[in-house]
Amino acid sequence: MSYNSLESCLIDLEKHGHLVRVKEEVDPYLEMAAIHLRVHAAGGPALLFENVKGSKFRAASNIFGTVERSKFIFRDTFKLVQQLIELKNNPIKAIQSPIKNMRTGWAAIKAFPLKHPSHKPVLANEIAISDLPLIQHWPKDGGAFVTLPQVYTEDIDAPGIMHANLGMYRIQLTGNDYILKKEIGLHYQLHRGIGVHQTKANAKGLPLKVSCFVGGPPAHTLAAVMPLPEGMSEMAFAGVLGNRRFRYTYVDGFAVSTDADFVITGEVLPGELKPEGPFGDHLGYYSLQHPFPLMHVHKVYARKNAIWPFTVVGRPPQEDTSFGALIHELTGNAIAKEIPGVKEVHAVDAAGVHPLLLAVGSERYTPYNPTQQPAEILTIANHILGTGQLSLAKYLFITAEYDAPVNAHNVPAFMQYILERIDFSRDVHFYTNTSIDTLDYSGTGLNKGSKVVLAAYGKPIRSLCTEVPSSMHECLPFYNAQLALPGVVVISAPAYSSEAETLQLIECINTGLSEDALQNVALIVLCDDSGFTAKNLQNFLWVTFTRSNPSHDIHGIHAFVEHKHWGCKGPLVIDARIKPYHAPAVEVLPETNKKIDKLFAKGGSLYGIE
Repeated sequence: MSYNSLESCLIDLEKHGHLVRVKEEVDPYLEMAAIHLRVHAAGGPALLFENVKGSKFRAASNIFGTVERSKFIFRDTFKLVQQLIELKNNPIKAIQSPIKNMRTGWAAIKAFPLKHPSHKPVLANEIAISDLPLIQHWPKDGGAFVTLPQVYTEDIDAPGIMHANLGMYRIQLTGNDYILKKEIGLHYQLHRGIGVHQTKANAKGLPLKVSCFVGGPPAHTLAAVMPLPEGMSEMAFAGVLGNRRFRYTYVDGFAVSTDADFVITGEVLPGELKPEGPFGDHLGYYSLQHPFPLMHVHKVYARKNAIWPFTVVGRPPQEDTSFGALIHELTGNAIAKEIPGVKEVHAVDAAGVHPLLLAVGSERYTPYNPTQQPAEILTIANHILGTGQLSLAKYLFITAEYDAPVNAHNVPAFMQYILERIDFSRDVHFYTNTSIDTLDYSGTGLNKGSKVVLAAYGKPIRSLCTEVPSSMHECLPFYNAQLALPGVVVISAPAYSSEAETLQLIECINTGLSEDALQNVALIVLCDDSGFTAKNLQNFLWVTFTRSNPSHDIHGIHAFVEHKHWGCKGPLVIDARIKPYHAPAVEVLPETNKKIDKLFAKGGSLYGIE
């Protein structure tokens, strides 16, 4: 199956029961996002909004809402792409099994983009930014955003599509100080390919030409989020995955994806910034307003009967969760191939991806004298934190198999394995005053914060409690102590006021609880609402790791510093209370939910989806 457009994909999804049309008029201000959120939470179908208030264009969402639906879309090429990725990791396989791998060779022809095709549907209409479905997702968003853009830039020193970058960086269309129809905001984070291109253009004092493709064959969207190896073209990947060569042309010096539904072209001039945001983001909070590159709009194109695809970004799990799972299936053990000694790395979606990594490595340094403490996995941890997007991790828990198998994707079992073995006096390693994810506001400023590696290896050194020690229910000023996981106790604490007050709270635990009471407790989490935090694993992971900055918010019972190494003799304590400088969490307004109820009621387009 090769789709030549987004609409051909949606027709195929509808034919097989994977899509529902929303015929009622819907408001792009908050309502469309709320509809999407409710349908996605129910595991529902893709949506085609046929009547968008204020726009003549239709819109579609939840296209990649489940891994099963995504695999259905790419059903004819999914295994083939897996084979190609495996061959890149181990090219000797092609020589060993030439007949078996013949099909992958033929498929690779689709990797070569097709320049100046005879049919260029996206150039059918020239429109304005104001003609687009201007969707605002969350109440405090700064305006309307493109949430599934394919942002294309070229290397000014090596122009051409094979050296170009295609990434998914959010685009703000309206609001703030942007001049409507003429200016839009371009937000990208650390370690992004577009940053390299802009740096080179700036050095020459030249504008960076930017093309934002929206829609088109679904392979183009997935290619924009794939963590491809350095030097591998996203356009080539899109061609293989979509079983159709990426088609493009140039108009006024700007690259144009001819199969896209929409293309916005423009320039980013050196040194020009404007405030961008706020925007409800994938950690479940708003990323706040900050200066980001300003894009001067050149032209906007749309194909006949174009469809505007969008997603909603918020607290996981969301549609980008399915993207992550799909990418993991496609790439398999690519990370293990890239980093020697790594067996598995899991970026935990429930914690917002970058805040929490779980990893399984190897311990092979001294087979003649088997170690009982982390050695090789500490080297591996440094490698992980120096690799691409993994370098944005804030918490890295790493171990290696000692006397039992361990799986980083089984979070409760993995945490139990680590917490049974970790020696907090020795195995906690901080990286202070470093860079963290742009969207993470738990640190000391934009992109600024800390990291921590918690490494464990050897025999268990403690049994973990399976119920809260009775004395912890009586330790004032804390209340409602609850067990989140074996050995992990979450307790409600007074609202955060200062660092000094926090140290006083830690001292309350130090003096108020005996060593016997804490001997089977490995981790204590201070939070605003222990009932919410301990209610389920997703809540625990989200609160604990998105609301804490390791260097500032990790404490310990009977803590010490020795030769600049920090450790503690009792349980680790993480202060995961909301701080005054944290960004607010995203929430759908009750009145918005009430407005969309009619679509889910009897007679509505979405009746039965709940």
